Amino acid sequence: MLVSARSFEEYRAMFALSDHDLSLRVLDCPGGAASFVALAGARGTDAVAVDPQYGPPDRDRLATLVLREIAHKHADLARNASDYVWSWFGDAERYTRLRTRATRTFAADLAARPERYIAGSLPRLPFPSRSFDLVLSSHLLFSYGARLDEDFHLSALLDLARVARWQVRLFPVLLHTSDRRYEALDRLRAELAGRGIPNRLERVDYEFQPGGNETLVLDCGGYRAPARAVSHARPTDGGFDPVRWRHLEAGR
Repeated sequence: MLVSARSFEEYRAMFALSDHDLSLRVLDCPGGAASFVALAGARGTDAVAVDPQYGPPDRDRLATLVLREIAHKHADLARNASDYVWSWFGDAERYTRLRTRATRTFAADLAARPERYIAGSLPRLPFPSRSFDLVLSSHLLFSYGARLDEDFHLSALLDLARVARWQVRLFPVLLHTSDRRYEALDRLRAELAGRGIPNRLERVDYEFQPGGNETLVLDCGGYRAPARAVSHARPTDGGFDPVRWRHLEAGR
């Protein structure tokens, strides 16, 4: 699976993020080499990213690998520009420029604020329940529906809802290998609704993959996940900051 370096501006567009959203406690899962946490944090957002690539040995070489992938992708875009929608990026040069800048911003922030980049992966995240107000998840679930089965998707969606106090937003709902929606999307949505997680599809002002302009929004305010033995597990890489979780003990 590719590790991407989407920009803060892309996140705002993909997830229709308002200034109010950016005033909340936010989780980016999986974060990859995106610049969202770095730039959101610079403007005062309480943001954390989680990704399996943040653990050793990948952590120190991640940015280098992503920059190589961006160069490879640029060549593909130049050959196959008609396969994409350019209403947001404009052209391949701007795409590559934004992704390269995002990678370098990520790498600098990872070095300066390593505690905000936690090693972990779905479907079992290393955070207490209701740790974040808003959870953002892009280009993993649904995108890799040809490789990740329906049971994985349901378990991952439920764990994202477990750690969210308010909302989970997922983008896109298409397979990355085609322009088709993930075939089990409606079944998963019905299962989530039956478990007390209302959800809806919302159109956003961002499209790169043809037809990929919808975000799935899960409303998690009324959801209480079943207790599990590791529900209050802490990250094992030394990045756990007890001050960040005081709201849990305060009943917020």
